[in-house]
Amino acid sequence: MQQPSTRNELFKILGVGFGIAVTVGGTIGTGILRKPGPIAAQLGDPSLIMLLWVAVSLYAFLGTLCTIELGTSVPRAGAWYVYAQRAFGNYAGFVVGINSWLGTCSALGFGVYTMSEYLALLIPQLTGYEPYVAAAILLILTVIHWIGLALASSFQNIMSLLKGIGLFAFVALCYIYGDEVTAEQAMQTTSRIVETGSWIAPVIFSLQAIFYTYDGWHTAAYFSEEDRDPSKNLPKSMIGGVLVIIAIYLLCNLAILHVLPMDQLSHSKLAAADAIRLIFGDGSGKIVTLFLMISILGIVNAQLLFNPRVLYSMSRDGLFLPAGVTVNKGGTPAVAMLITSGVAITLILIGKDACEKLSDIATFFFVLGYTSGFASLLALRRKEPLLPRPWKVPAYPFLPILMLILSVAFLIGAIIQDLPSSKFALLFMVISYPAYLIVSKLNR
Repeated sequence: MQQPSTRNELFKILGVGFGIAVTVGGTIGTGILRKPGPIAAQLGDPSLIMLLWVAVSLYAFLGTLCTIELGTSVPRAGAWYVYAQRAFGNYAGFVVGINSWLGTCSALGFGVYTMSEYLALLIPQLTGYEPYVAAAILLILTVIHWIGLALASSFQNIMSLLKGIGLFAFVALCYIYGDEVTAEQAMQTTSRIVETGSWIAPVIFSLQAIFYTYDGWHTAAYFSEEDRDPSKNLPKSMIGGVLVIIAIYLLCNLAILHVLPMDQLSHSKLAAADAIRLIFGDGSGKIVTLFLMISILGIVNAQLLFNPRVLYSMSRDGLFLPAGVTVNKGGTPAVAMLITSGVAITLILIGKDACEKLSDIATFFFVLGYTSGFASLLALRRKEPLLPRPWKVPAYPFLPILMLILSVAFLIGAIIQDLPSSKFALLFMVISYPAYLIVSKLNR
């Protein structure tokens, strides 16, 4: 039974069901619906497209096995921040934590803004007021979260269930009612690989897009401090969640490739919607729009759940505002949540373009978080060999080393290709040091 928090402690009331729901809800958003088109334009080959999706799926699964060890051995709110801070010290923790938090704030703002645009399609009177509608949606969600973790987690369970049912139904509809594309229609002769004569830049672009859709596979780890029994529940939550995500992503891509010719897919901004329209006609547009809103609402709710917990943990360690440790009677990190909502609303009011650019840049930050996690696992094994580890990653040290190498290779590839995300991330890491010094001084 919940008890009022008198010492700014989080409630230990969560279990496996929530862990799976928040992992699915915190990962699957509009990415699987928006990214297949741009990826097809880059690659133009169904086999290569599926190969990259399978590769990142395997990365997410193996990354999950590594993260379970971290989450069960250091069961504290905050995920990547907590592991980096414990393994490498306060500055490393600050950089990882603030990157993770800001990246999610931008994704949160972009997600709510996109949801307001879809709402305006259903209610034309809202056209022109999208920023204010988005801010209002986020304020309503903030109120729900303010009431307490029990209500917010129940809402997440419902949204994730509806999202999963909707996506599996989409796959079934494509195969039952859709006409299979011919071998000639399945190939694209004007892809970026064909145009440039090189596969490197198109593959890196596509990997970045797929990594963006997969970010969130580790979401359950943010809540290990609030799990009733993390040593038993976290492995089930994380493995169950990532397997559901992999199944949905691979099946959705196969369904889209089954229905949409490559020429049409490569010009599609919303591939799943185009597939449904191709099968059922333009009249199906409103149903697709409604599902998109539910999908976005689920991921936005999950982001608003886990992101304040990063600030909460940073504040507890003296790396953010002292008031950030405040937990209200419902078990919500109140000040951290208000700051998170405030930053996201500010980005919304600045404009969708700013949110979209920052959310794209956030992919680099997210992979940087994964990299720090794999490095932290290796460092903690050496630094704290006696630390209780209810779950140990299989094939140690080969697996975490492999994951670290793959993550670093992706980051280096992004830098070599001169992607804007890499420039911004490197600049931010430089300017974060003065911010770290200021915060540390204020908390002395």
